[in-house]
Amino acid sequence: MLKDWGYKLFSNFTWCFKGVNLLWQLLAIVLTYFLVMSGFDWWYFQSTRSALFLYLGFPAALLGFLVPVIVPLGLSLWGRARKSISLRTVGAALGQAAIMGWLLSSFYKFFTGRIQPELVTHLVTNDISRNFNFGFFRNGIFWGWPSSHTTVAFAMTAALITLYPRKRAWVILAAAYALYIGLGVSVTIHWFSDFAAGAIFGTIVGIVVGRRYRERDHLFTAA
Repeated sequence: MLKDWGYKLFSNFTWCFKGVNLLWQLLAIVLTYFLVMSGFDWWYFQSTRSALFLYLGFPAALLGFLVPVIVPLGLSLWGRARKSISLRTVGAALGQAAIMGWLLSSFYKFFTGRIQPELVTHLVTNDISRNFNFGFFRNGIFWGWPSSHTTVAFAMTAALITLYPRKRAWVILAAAYALYIGLGVSVTIHWFSDFAAGAIFGTIVGIVVGRRYRERDHLFTAA
């Protein structure tokens, strides 16, 4: 299973920083700059921190942690039990996408050190959305920019859609999951720009991983 999940892992990760993928990452950075400096992040924070949004969005933090572990592992084990190459490949692709999404988001968090928002507005009175601690590991890798929950969710979703572009029900379900995770954390533990950048980073990762596994396994050529 580890061999399947690690298929061209290093090569796939470095490919995220090449060609058009690097341009998309630059777009995420520029978009973040405008969302922060325009005041949109702060406005969004003030508009969405309420008991209702907290109730609706907080489960995303838990699901965004459990699903990337349970689903790829479950599919991989199920594929082995049924001797299904396609199930094993999907599990491996989703697993690698989750790992790479976490690695990419952690890479940026290591250098940006962005301060996370409070859960409720009354705990802060001044705009802290612009507070970054650029440097080396100045605010850990569990908070900050971009959102790891969002990056991983979109990475898995993009990988699945790349493998099965014609499975409309799967596409809709996966997209709904990624949007819920991203928007859910954007109204609780992250800024909106953390979600926006995570969605772009995750999509880059998912497409790279999905294409590599699709090329490896010809079962997906007609999917």
